[in-house]
Amino acid sequence: MQCVVYKSFKQFDYFLFVKKEDEFTRVPGSLRQMLGVLEKVMDLELDESRKLAQADVVVVMQQIEERGYYLQMPPQSDSAPPDS
Repeated sequence: MQCVVYKSFKQFDYFLFVKKEDEFTRVPGSLRQMLGVLEKVMDLELDESRKLAQADVVVVMQQIEERGYYLQMPPQSDSAPPDS
């Protein structure tokens, strides 16, 4: 699958993956508004053997097919404040 990865200037460490031929046609307007200005980071060929740093490539491809996009958000911190 040929996809394009964009980074958001409004939401730090958010990346939007879309199918190259679809670009933003299937991305909801509300999501585009939340992300603000997007800058193209790279073109990327996805297949099941590809490794991604922060996501399972199969999940990414499935969401792009089903939703039209995959949104990578910053990893959640596992550190919670101690109970008092």
